[in-house]
Amino acid sequence: MRSDIFNLAVAAVLAQSASTLPTERQRHYEDHHYDHDHERPMSNDYRVSYDPRPFYIIDNMTDSPLKAKLQSCENGPFSVTSFSIGHRGGATLQLPEETVENTIAGARMGAGILECDVAFTKDLGLVCRHSQCDLHTTTNILLHPELASQCTVPFTAANATSPANALCCTSDITTAEYMSLCGKQDGFNASATNVEDYQHGTPTWRTDLYSTCGTVQSLDSYITLVESLPGRRNYTPELKTPPAQVPMPFNGYTQTHFARALINSFIARNISASRVWAQSFHPPDIYQWIAEFPSFGRQAVYLDEDGDTPATLANASSLARLAAIKARGVNIIAPPFGYLLTTTADNKTIIPSTYAHSAKAAGLDIIPWTFERSGPLATVKARNEYYYGFFAQGVRSDGQLYEILDVLARQVGIQAIFSDWASTVSYYANCFGLEYGGFCERDE
Repeated sequence: MRSDIFNLAVAAVLAQSASTLPTERQRHYEDHHYDHDHERPMSNDYRVSYDPRPFYIIDNMTDSPLKAKLQSCENGPFSVTSFSIGHRGGATLQLPEETVENTIAGARMGAGILECDVAFTKDLGLVCRHSQCDLHTTTNILLHPELASQCTVPFTAANATSPANALCCTSDITTAEYMSLCGKQDGFNASATNVEDYQHGTPTWRTDLYSTCGTVQSLDSYITLVESLPGRRNYTPELKTPPAQVPMPFNGYTQTHFARALINSFIARNISASRVWAQSFHPPDIYQWIAEFPSFGRQAVYLDEDGDTPATLANASSLARLAAIKARGVNIIAPPFGYLLTTTADNKTIIPSTYAHSAKAAGLDIIPWTFERSGPLATVKARNEYYYGFFAQGVRSDGQLYEILDVLARQVGIQAIFSDWASTVSYYANCFGLEYGGFCERDE
């Protein structure tokens, strides 16, 4: 019953937002004056809207001053906040990632910064897709024989000795062909003996309720969509490093060309560099932006995944390493939020980690990823869930989500945070009056 109520509420959020397509929004607002921060006027019929999830989390919290404060905010007012970054759109917990519908829902839930992960197509168009080679699990490409035949690894059915397999990349098809696809929830059925059955595999704690035909996006159409949204909205495109199956250069197209094309896409649309947080896991991309596009490079986000084991985390957390990154001109580091947290010896209290202290000591701003990506917290330890691995001993229930976020915001001092369900972070940020910069920028 609780799941049904939740899904109905999400449907209501989508009904309010998805009914207006980007071109219609542009016509609606074209006669308005926009300020220098490029804030679309908040019309009387547009409101930031939350589903039951923030309230569910609060209800499950242990009694505390934090819980009381969050309860006091339950009737708003709620507004767009740049502390809340929509990961892959901001509604990925329930809606197909990197789609128009996901982005509109993330925006409706108050995300002030919206993400498009950027991959390239066969004809070098830039499109929103979390991986260069995930089309077989995040779209319906395998249901289109003429496109499926172009996949790097065409579908093979499961048999007695091998699971079903496929690998379809954005660079296998043209931009026009890509835009003909439907986005779906990320997942696959390894036991499938046909492409129809292969489409399944969504984690049980997500849903296929909205996985009908998500509207995929190019980088340019994403910019158009974000420009059309009411309120102050900004961008965080992530340049996706092509996997080994797509060797670079790609028909002469180098990684340098790719990194340059991403920034030039925003310049061509007259988007101010102050509104763009370009990200990459590939340090040369970051250093290129700092050198070639210094106004964009100042906000370039150095994505860090070099500490995924206890041994590598110790090295990744060294002040010398992080200070060296800062010395190259990097201002923002973005690790998984699990790098930033540990527990006291008795596992009863979650506290900032050595990585968190070192990053701050190095003078780096911190934007962690990804909140609300892990399912029920009661099972994260048993599932060896990625984001909680370093402090899972101190995690017991969903009510701790806001306690974890509070440690990140107050004690670590993060600037903002990526989330798969924007309303959770947006609610907290609204309750404490946070924008980008978090408590570090707020006047107490």
